[in-house]
Amino acid sequence: MSFPCLILAAGFGTRMAPLTNDRPKALIEVAGRPLIAHALDAARQAGAGPIAVNGHYRAEALHAWLTVHANDVQFLHETPDILDSGGAVKNALGVLGDGPFFTLNADAVWCDPSPLDALARAWDAARMDALLALVRRDAAIGRQGGGDFSRDDTGRLVWDKGPGGLVYVGAQIITTDRIAAHPERAFSLVETWNAMMAERRLFGHVHDRRWADVGHPEGIAAAEAMVGHDAAL
Repeated sequence: MSFPCLILAAGFGTRMAPLTNDRPKALIEVAGRPLIAHALDAARQAGAGPIAVNGHYRAEALHAWLTVHANDVQFLHETPDILDSGGAVKNALGVLGDGPFFTLNADAVWCDPSPLDALARAWDAARMDALLALVRRDAAIGRQGGGDFSRDDTGRLVWDKGPGGLVYVGAQIITTDRIAAHPERAFSLVETWNAMMAERRLFGHVHDRRWADVGHPEGIAAAEAMVGHDAAL
């Protein structure tokens, strides 16, 4: 089973300055390729389709790259204002449909295989409204700070920001009913996760490979070292 995919690439890249002074974060290169190319690889490895990418800051540059390198991907330009993660998903419903779909953050690099295929295999629509990909804190390369969630024996999630918490790595399958019904145009997915958590329908799957956070400049070298080490094995 596979799903449509929304790649979230609309952030301002503030923590990446000055590299983002003249480009969107998704076009910063890691191991010789822009972050958006790494994200597209992860989506395509899982057979995702259709695929959409959102953009806001320096959106014209990202749109131009996609036109040349991935012209089968739908570009969603968030204008005049950025929509935040929940609003981005709501905005994508007209392109990706109203069934569950993958979302994938563009500011990360994975050791193969992509986590999306494992999410698809673990998905259980009868129990789940969202299934988030997680890694142990020591597998989160370049991570600043603690974890995000704890996971019980059934896979259900609760918040855990401590050093032993599992790290959310920006990949999930999520249903869209709550999102479509949200009254605001711009809002965070955290609101939706909290509602799912309260109903015990927010789940996590622990990815058994490493993941690199490329949301800050120091993450680039760490991600390249991780990719190089993985390729040498």
